[in-house]
Amino acid sequence: MRPPPPHGVTLAEATRVWARIALLSFGGPAGQIAVMHRILVDERRWIGEERFLYALSYCTLLPGPEAQQLATYIGWLMHRTAGGLIAGGLFVLPGALAIMALSLVYVTFGQTGIVAGLLFGLKSAVLAVVLQAVMRVGARALRNGVMRAIAALAFVAIFVLSVPFPLIVLAAGAAGYAGTRLGSPAFAAGGGHGGSGVAGPSDADSLLGEGAPEHARPDLAWSLRIGGVLAALWLVPVALLVGLAGPDDAFAQIAVFFSKMAVVTFGGAYAALAYVAQAGVETYGWLKPGEMLDGLGMAETTPGPLIMVTQFVGFLGAFRSPGALNPYLAGILGGLLTTWVTFVPCFLWIFAGAPYVEALRGNRALSGALAAITAAVVGVILNLAVWFGQHTLFAEVRVLHPGLGLAIEWPVPASVNIPALLLTTAAVLAVFRFKLGMIPTLLACSCAGIALHLAGKI
Repeated sequence: MRPPPPHGVTLAEATRVWARIALLSFGGPAGQIAVMHRILVDERRWIGEERFLYALSYCTLLPGPEAQQLATYIGWLMHRTAGGLIAGGLFVLPGALAIMALSLVYVTFGQTGIVAGLLFGLKSAVLAVVLQAVMRVGARALRNGVMRAIAALAFVAIFVLSVPFPLIVLAAGAAGYAGTRLGSPAFAAGGGHGGSGVAGPSDADSLLGEGAPEHARPDLAWSLRIGGVLAALWLVPVALLVGLAGPDDAFAQIAVFFSKMAVVTFGGAYAALAYVAQAGVETYGWLKPGEMLDGLGMAETTPGPLIMVTQFVGFLGAFRSPGALNPYLAGILGGLLTTWVTFVPCFLWIFAGAPYVEALRGNRALSGALAAITAAVVGVILNLAVWFGQHTLFAEVRVLHPGLGLAIEWPVPASVNIPALLLTTAAVLAVFRFKLGMIPTLLACSCAGIALHLAGKI
């Protein structure tokens, strides 16, 4: 029998905490990271502020949902492989169940009746929730003027110049690495200007402490074993579907496409949104124009990773090309297949790479690079919050070309959705002025959306 961990947190207690985090993880990656920080760093003091941000920076570098990967990373730090599987798995489970149920409702009733009002209200509330979460993450990551400048440049790069997310990450990381090597205090773990700037407890004051746990030390044999098992669980089903059903089968296409997405989409769900929407509508015909935004509204307003929107896409793809299966059964299987090939690689990246990242945690130059990347991600998430707001509050968004190769998405003022604007304004006031919680805000806006529908206003 394995002795209790030195930090004193049992696996059973950790499981309860991870289940609580999973059920509260609304509002996309920014909101989910804020919930994890509040519970794990501020309330439970399992890990310190600096270690939390260091782990977040590493997860940001990976393809896939950084919030789910961060949960897996911290779960692994606390309780080995079992802890990582429980933390990462529970983080996905509530959202997977909720999106599956909403997908069934969507194809049965569509954008009609009370369902339309409910989705309208939820999408209007989400903007306030995301803005609040961006401010919370920014307050921790943007500790000085240099970090704020990096975030601003990242926002301009992606919003105005359409620079790909991986290039923004590389540029920020290079700046942080070079700045640290040149002796700039701005990239230090504490922020450099006028004290630590650390919002939560230090690593030394946390239950996990400053050092790496015994199991977190690099072990090539273990990394190869766990990597081989997870790679097989991910790729063998894909190969079997392609080999047995053929490359033109809907399930084979879903397996291959979302497996590729799991490797190439950096920056989480928002960064993957355009890629998935374009392929789903234009290449495969899984979605109709506008349905991706409905799926995003579902994912934004249910617990779990925002990337769960892909389950909605896979559900619709299989539902509309069921072959010999009942369409509803095909949709369920398509959604589950999408979730499997999306999230199994996330565990692979963490379990295979995290021990080596932990070993480099004392490297000041690497820490500076990761701190700069975290700052850049704040700017990227802000851009995506703007994108979501434009498409929620306006019926028409055009691409402006002011010259010099620039392309800027800008809403058409005359197309403003007045009920959405009023409801979103009310949600912003509730969250920022009256400090209303996330769940009450979402419930109130969903009820308001239904009421507006019944009154014939939407």
